[in-house]
Amino acid sequence: MTPSDPHPAPPHLDDDTDDELVGSILSRRRALRLLGLGGGALSLAAGGVLAQRAGGPSTGGAAGSSAGPGGGSGLPGCVVRPALTEGPYFVESEPRRADLRKDTTTGTVSAGVPLTLNFLVSKVSVGSCTPRSRVLIDVWHCDALGVYSGVSGNTGNFLRGSLVTDAQGRASFTTIYPGWYQGRAVHIHFKLRPLDASGKATGEFTSQLFFPEGVNSAVFARAPYRQKGTRADTPNAQDGIYRNGGSQLLLDVKGDPAAGYAATFDVGLNIG
Repeated sequence: MTPSDPHPAPPHLDDDTDDELVGSILSRRRALRLLGLGGGALSLAAGGVLAQRAGGPSTGGAAGSSAGPGGGSGLPGCVVRPALTEGPYFVESEPRRADLRKDTTTGTVSAGVPLTLNFLVSKVSVGSCTPRSRVLIDVWHCDALGVYSGVSGNTGNFLRGSLVTDAQGRASFTTIYPGWYQGRAVHIHFKLRPLDASGKATGEFTSQLFFPEGVNSAVFARAPYRQKGTRADTPNAQDGIYRNGGSQLLLDVKGDPAAGYAATFDVGLNIG
């Protein structure tokens, strides 16, 4: 690497906190108790609690996955999500926008396979999940070559942004499929913060989203990703953060690398 390199790689994971494990994965019995359906009151687990509504994407058989239709009596078709590390690349006050691809400081648009990332946020209460408005969602991730904006000597604000959920609990971002960098599986960071009437955050939950390996391979065979190689050096199964509950945060992406992909992350929130 030289000082003139406009896209220095992020520091190795041993030198930052991106591989710090946060939060916990809860058993189905513990999830029922937290939802007030197993004899305990609705409460907040260590690191926060997220839940997926019935009909959302399949996340595999990890601990904490449960009960869609036909599950536990009264369970609102929700599964517990683990909190994962914020990492060293979060920037406060990211631009409020739906399209993350443009760097507003230079006008440059990040190249890559288009990705539409939809969030559907609900309020978790005993026996139900209802749409939750006024939740600030921050999203940030690396570009096709594994570079983050605004950190590690890089300027700009490409592939960063935030939106507030509408009355239906929805927020939709247009971005590109993320690339990879040394020591990490392919991922997108996100933070959820419920807002009060004055716009002040009343709680916070931070985690990461992951991608199926077959889709990663298809994307990385294309330009500009293939400049880094056709496969990430750390697949999901070898990523320490993914092993802490990433199977519950695995996106069900639809589409193809030529036309682009779309994914919906359907979650419930009981903080703030």
